Amino acid sequence: MAFDKEALVEQLSGLTVLELVDLVDALKDKWGVEAAAAMPMGAFAAAAPAEGEAAAAEQTEFTISIKDAGGSKLQVIKEVRAITELGLKEAKDLVEAGGVVKEDVSKEEADEIKEKLEAAGATVEVK
Repeated sequence: MAFDKEALVEQLSGLTVLELVDLVDALKDKWGVEAAAAMPMGAFAAAAPAEGEAAAAEQTEFTISIKDAGGSKLQVIKEVRAITELGLKEAKDLVEAGGVVKEDVSKEEADEIKEKLEAAGATVEVK
């Protein structure tokens, strides 16, 4: 059986609103799904968890903080300046006081920043 998309579109175009509602309900029952809210173009719906499974949302944005500059404070300041594009004084203050280096970054970028700062001698926390 060949699929004729144009014929199907033409047939659906001739249905009334009530017939379309009945069709949607029948498809939901047949496939065991619920209609999702409309999403902007380019967005994808997350897969629904299987029944009985805990829905654990995966974290997608991370915050990198310096807990301790370590013994090589100058190297850490250089890395912070390269990562954040802060001035020398601002980077020095951030490294000495500890605090957030970068917020809302991807997992890959967070791992990369953590690796660079730890290589320079800092103790880093990723949340």
